[in-house]
Amino acid sequence: MYEKIKDEIKQDYYQQNFSNDGQRFVAWYLRNIHLRDLNQTKYDITDGADDKQIDAIVIDDNNSTIYIIQGKFIGTSKVDAEPLREVLSSWLQLKNLVRLQETGNEKLKRRLLDVSNALEDEYEIVFELITTAELTDSAKEDVKSFQEQIAKDEELPASVDIVDNGKLQRRYDLALERESPVINHKLNLEVGKYVSIGIAGTRTIITAISLRDCLRFPGIKDGALFRKNVRQSLGLNNRVNKGIKSTIYSDRHRDFFFYHNGITAICNRMELSGDTLFLNGLNVVNGCQSLNTILTCSERVKELGDTYIMFRFYEIPQRDRADRISISTNFQTAVKPRDLRSNDKRVLNLKRAFEQKYPQGYFITKRGEEAPSDRDKRYVVDLVDLGKYLISWHSQRPNVAYSETKIFDKYFEQLFKREYGPENIQALNSWMQEIHRGWIPENPHGLNESLLAMKAYAPYHQLYAISMFFAIANNFPDRVPSPKTTYQKAINGNIVGKIVKMAASCLNSALESAANEPQPQNRVFSPQNWIKSKASLSKINTTIRAYLDVIPTISPDTTFKDILKLESQEFEYRWAAD
Repeated sequence: MYEKIKDEIKQDYYQQNFSNDGQRFVAWYLRNIHLRDLNQTKYDITDGADDKQIDAIVIDDNNSTIYIIQGKFIGTSKVDAEPLREVLSSWLQLKNLVRLQETGNEKLKRRLLDVSNALEDEYEIVFELITTAELTDSAKEDVKSFQEQIAKDEELPASVDIVDNGKLQRRYDLALERESPVINHKLNLEVGKYVSIGIAGTRTIITAISLRDCLRFPGIKDGALFRKNVRQSLGLNNRVNKGIKSTIYSDRHRDFFFYHNGITAICNRMELSGDTLFLNGLNVVNGCQSLNTILTCSERVKELGDTYIMFRFYEIPQRDRADRISISTNFQTAVKPRDLRSNDKRVLNLKRAFEQKYPQGYFITKRGEEAPSDRDKRYVVDLVDLGKYLISWHSQRPNVAYSETKIFDKYFEQLFKREYGPENIQALNSWMQEIHRGWIPENPHGLNESLLAMKAYAPYHQLYAISMFFAIANNFPDRVPSPKTTYQKAINGNIVGKIVKMAASCLNSALESAANEPQPQNRVFSPQNWIKSKASLSKINTTIRAYLDVIPTISPDTTFKDILKLESQEFEYRWAAD
């Protein structure tokens, strides 16, 4: 975690708003674990001169808790009891808020007013010591005595939570499940149209709900209700959704209940009081297409007082069980491999890291999902596209990029098993955006017509060619260059467009060279088969070598190879994908 955090706090937000790595570490913790936004984090940080051993204060109104945070960002494996004594000191000073506000710094004074108001409302106090190290054995013994002393105090009882390296990693993973807002909903059930039962130790309510009541569910329009679903709305052109709409507008709308398989929803907790059902942490895991179609037909639905749909509500707080239910119940519209990966922890980690690094951007994980309109399109990345970028660049297999199924089924573990920096994601995204500018009807790069006809997958060979320009120019033809370093090198040398055009020319020449080679008897050269074969890669490499040998110098003292020069540590071996 230390190395991961050390890398992430290099981002502009942390560097520009906090003066040292200690503050940045605490800010990172607030952003990633307490899920505070950019402005809340700045407001919560109290670290500095006269901070009275209080680095940050977070007031969680949802859980009626005040968090007093002390951070120790150190690269060593062990930490002694000194930070614990600082925690104890801060607790002692909090017992006299008047004195503390007189002597504390301005940021602390401002936050203590909020603490005072929260204590009047009987909020719980939790002291969090966060560190990237592990406590020594003697420090662990001290924790027990400190916890007992603080917990038993009648004047200001509190608890002490030690968030060491191991717990920090676990909380980081768990925070992924809390990033979306919790949806709560109250539903009035109709008498005689519901049943409450227990199945496999799980509270279950099966009920018929009118389509008009479906319109009242929160989170349909923005997709928040379907956070645990494996995909978002696929639009009205989908075959199943067309059928739903047709039934709603037909004179057979009363039979909608019998035509439809029903909707499956899970929640963390549910309570039935009389005929009123209270749902906490509601998520629809099967029914996204149906509810979106019903919402699209809202004016017609408002006229239907006797048209119902079946709902199954399950009280299931366990994430892994909920994920399995989501996958198992989504077969009305075919589930693709990428759908099954959309809620994978590794994918959610990539999304969080990317959007934290580029708050103006967006990482699309689900089919049918769209980036918010206020995001910069240059920083919008789709999970499917990223898979194709990775297999083309890092696995050096653009000939497989056409197969979404292979990427998210056969090769998913190889491509997504490691942490991958958001700067590399954006660099690949930027290279591909530049590449796509050449795949237009005007054909600025003079691409062969056969290549233009393969626009769905041939551009990934061009991305591969860009990586090989750097690899071959640096005499590392068997290794892969860092995407972020190559793109920055090209930006600095003002040669992004030139490299993209060179890669297009080499791809073009490689195809034409292959097409001119003698073919076995009764065989005709197929550009489609060639582009999907490994033979295309060796032909591209040969063309690049020839190109680099004849390309003109930039100046008397500078060759193009000089501009492409990278340090050896910027290369790594390719990720196996076959």
